[in-house]
Amino acid sequence: MSDNTPPADAYLGDPAVRAEWDNRYAERQQLWSGQPNGALVAEVDGLTPGRVLDVGCGEGADAIWLAREGWDVTALEVSGVALERAEGHARDAGVTLRWIHAALTEAPLEPGSFDLVSAQYPALLRTPDAAAERALLAAVAPGGVLLLVHHAGMEDQSADTGGFDPADYVWPSMVSALLDEDWKVEVDEQRPRVVPEGGAGAHHTDDVVIRARRLR
Repeated sequence: MSDNTPPADAYLGDPAVRAEWDNRYAERQQLWSGQPNGALVAEVDGLTPGRVLDVGCGEGADAIWLAREGWDVTALEVSGVALERAEGHARDAGVTLRWIHAALTEAPLEPGSFDLVSAQYPALLRTPDAAAERALLAAVAPGGVLLLVHHAGMEDQSADTGGFDPADYVWPSMVSALLDEDWKVEVDEQRPRVVPEGGAGAHHTDDVVIRARRLR
């Protein structure tokens, strides 16, 4: 049953990661633009609505848009601050979603249960066993689609003084490397980004877009 109350006290994952993102969200009343990501809107066009997992839902813009389009939405996020905002936005929009307060690798997700797994600019931590990459793939149902969108060129950047090191994170090429004969890559390209007005990340101009369908 859908539940529009985020499980703020049931977080599954590294508390330090939760605290980092809670602090980031708390610094601004609104971190993102409030509009769905352009690549998501473009790539979902033509798909039959079903069950969707929104990985790193943030303040809920993508999840709410998907719900309005008829999708049965499960929204995953590490930040409790973001989830509270997302729940409020969903309530205002009159849509109901499932919320999971967890890291992707710790989330209680039934394997192969989503017709669409959407990961829009996800901050997934890299591990030697590729846990996050494998979790993305495992969540997709046979016949379903993985849609992964990220800022182009970031994985080739050097660590900055703010503590961001690209080597710590999962990038699209790492996910693509795990796609085997059970997958058909439908889109794998770099394209100009449809940039919504306002919000963090607006300075990025190009996206890497991967859309892959699980065959079995």
